[in-house]
Amino acid sequence: MSWLGRRRLERRELTWLIVGLGACVLLFVFVRLAGEVTEGDTQAFDNRILQALRDPNDPSRPIGPAWLESSLLDLTAIGGPTVLFLMVLAVVGFLLLQTRYRTALFVALTTISGELINTALKHAFNRPRPSVVPHLRDVFSSSFPSGHAMESAIVYLTLGAMLMRVAERRLTKLYCLGIAVLLTILVGVSRVYLGVHYPTDVIGGWIIGFVWASICWLVAQRFEESAGIEAEKAKSG
Repeated sequence: MSWLGRRRLERRELTWLIVGLGACVLLFVFVRLAGEVTEGDTQAFDNRILQALRDPNDPSRPIGPAWLESSLLDLTAIGGPTVLFLMVLAVVGFLLLQTRYRTALFVALTTISGELINTALKHAFNRPRPSVVPHLRDVFSSSFPSGHAMESAIVYLTLGAMLMRVAERRLTKLYCLGIAVLLTILVGVSRVYLGVHYPTDVIGGWIIGFVWASICWLVAQRFEESAGIEAEKAKSG
């Protein structure tokens, strides 16, 4: 193996180590957060945040101008299952048309597995939705962790990472990552503003979404040569 090849391998292994260590730390944080949520230790904090976002004289009215509520209702939809499903379906279809079959499978499996994890966690914790303020959006499932926050993190970070692999310039890579993070943050913030999630629900969703997207990215990186993902990238370039 050439010196350049060894350097690339060392950088890749270092990246795996850093991302893996970060995922372990975040999982530890999630376990601690989930324990405090289950014991009710975060309830006072959660309630204060939700109440601070409402008119003290009329809790059904959020603070801020009227257009803000409308905008956040639109933003929360981009983290909903319908929009995410259509987006993933469109991306997978594009990848199939580009004959990048394994990359399409990677995106689909990451999204589907994330949905299954979210459903399992919601059933495990079964936290009731906030009742301290009226909901500004209809909700049907349990509260912790936030499905919108988690699934938007998984989908947008996965797609952002995929675009970063295609991009050549560092600035373009940072742009792709920045947009993915921004969309994820906006979705989570909208859920709290609309009163359908506690802040800790959203934080928990962000953590698990980031961890799962990172794990799937590590798996794709680790087996990219045998899976043919890198070869597909070269073929489509």
